[in-house]
Amino acid sequence: MDNEKQQLSVEVARLYYQSDYSQQQIASQLGISRPTISRLLNYAKEKGYVKISIIDPFADLDKLAYQLKEKYGLNDVRVVFSPKDDYTSIREYISKEAAEYLEETIKNGDIIGVSWGTTMYEVAKRLTGQNLKGVEVVQLKGGISHSEVNTYAYETASLFAEAFQTVPRYLPLPVIFDNAVVKEMVEKDRHIKSIMQMGKESNIAIFTVGTVRDGALFFRLGYLTEEEENSLKQKSVGDICSRFFDENGEICDEEIDSRTIAVSLDALRQKEKAILVAGGKRKEKAIRGALKGRNANVLITDQFTAKRLLD
Repeated sequence: MDNEKQQLSVEVARLYYQSDYSQQQIASQLGISRPTISRLLNYAKEKGYVKISIIDPFADLDKLAYQLKEKYGLNDVRVVFSPKDDYTSIREYISKEAAEYLEETIKNGDIIGVSWGTTMYEVAKRLTGQNLKGVEVVQLKGGISHSEVNTYAYETASLFAEAFQTVPRYLPLPVIFDNAVVKEMVEKDRHIKSIMQMGKESNIAIFTVGTVRDGALFFRLGYLTEEEENSLKQKSVGDICSRFFDENGEICDEEIDSRTIAVSLDALRQKEKAILVAGGKRKEKAIRGALKGRNANVLITDQFTAKRLLD
């Protein structure tokens, strides 16, 4: 009798746990009452025929955050759970976390420097209205190009300003000029100079990293020649605010950098909070380089990227 009960409990367990039958379906199929099915399932667990393990995807997030903080000397790290190691999925979850982080962090009188790109736009869309006073929002780099590719520069700054009840300060210029002399002349204009100074003085900066892969957003904007793009692909691992850096986070092309209108990497290193929002396999080298160069002191990323950064 005991052997029969054991065999029946295993059969019931297989139907329930492996074939996803309901207890009522199993009862109907085997001609046994539903309460008996329930007792047989409990019996199978008691005997050790069934072992249930629960995998908590959130359990290791704090540990990963602590390890990243220690390895890269960061002030704060947020590691969020993404169900898939896929760039679109990761961007959705880290942008939501970044918006929440800002809402927790920003206080009266802060100056928020904002970059542009699809990740920053996703962050901006997720911001909710905040009851704060004296907050300023300023673009950290020029956002105009003759390309038809949308950088979301205007929309991002506008949504940030709306959330923090202020007027956005746009930097209505190309981010990279053809000529360094022209760029220097433009910077001397008192209106441009004022906006650039506000970006430099911002105590909070939020940005992502760009990549130097084929098809990267920046390369589709027409700022650089084909020769310059190929050169950056050889020397650079990515950019922050269109400042291209090497694997150690240092500027890798002084000539291109001299034509760039954007907050400097040195200025970012001085921020109270320099918040890097980035994740995904294709951005790993750029994130690693940015962190090695201490170009950010706050990181918001996903668990897949976090693990790769710790390797």
